[in-house]
Amino acid sequence: MLFDTHAHYDDDKFAEDRYEVIEKAHESGVSYIINAATDVKSCEDSLAFAHRYEYVYAAVGIHPHEVGDADDNALDKIAQLAKDSKVVAIGEIGLDYYYDFAPRELQKHWFAQQINLAKELKLPVIVHDREAHQDSLEIIKQQKANEVGGVFHCYSGSLEMAKELLNNNFYISVGGSLTFKNAKKLVEVVRWIPLDKLLIETDCPYLTPEPHRGKRNDSSYVRFVAEKVAEIKQISFETVADVTLNNAKKLFNI
Repeated sequence: MLFDTHAHYDDDKFAEDRYEVIEKAHESGVSYIINAATDVKSCEDSLAFAHRYEYVYAAVGIHPHEVGDADDNALDKIAQLAKDSKVVAIGEIGLDYYYDFAPRELQKHWFAQQINLAKELKLPVIVHDREAHQDSLEIIKQQKANEVGGVFHCYSGSLEMAKELLNNNFYISVGGSLTFKNAKKLVEVVRWIPLDKLLIETDCPYLTPEPHRGKRNDSSYVRFVAEKVAEIKQISFETVADVTLNNAKKLFNI
């Protein structure tokens, strides 16, 4: 019984068969899925999926790639949507200095704004952090995100940063990149991190794990992430599946 804590079924890559894929993943042993939004339209779509399936939940927020088009009306809309009982987090939010699709100061502004919204609504946050580790860490500290906690999804930071995040009431989530040959730093993090602070995800349709790398990712492939965690920690697959599922249920109040 697995929990895919980060998916994007509103992505165009699922346009032809998204409902079939979601249902097959559930039948294959994925007990829960969180669809993480990227903009207002994505928030609405994520919530629609959550109401269609008992086992799908939504996170609502504006991704750092999309903040250039955001305004106060967008924040108000997200605040309204977030009151729905199927919304379990504000996300995905954060910083992306790899693509820099929006000015960095604007990214920081919207990251802080959405953390504050999460605190008002008493919801955890799902953080996107790509090549912005220092600023991401500073903002969650400055905005006291530890009051609601959350998760750094698809983790790519250092072991030292992971330790700081745990001290600030955050979980670490790993996806398909853990299975890649060049994932030595991430393997070190997973080996160290207590299992009760770890989540697993797919970030589908992206970051497909080995042995299916190059194909479209979906929630059923979260199994390969759990298997890799079990291998690294030298524990059973069943233990990883059970503990990470319960971690996610605890964080997202499911």
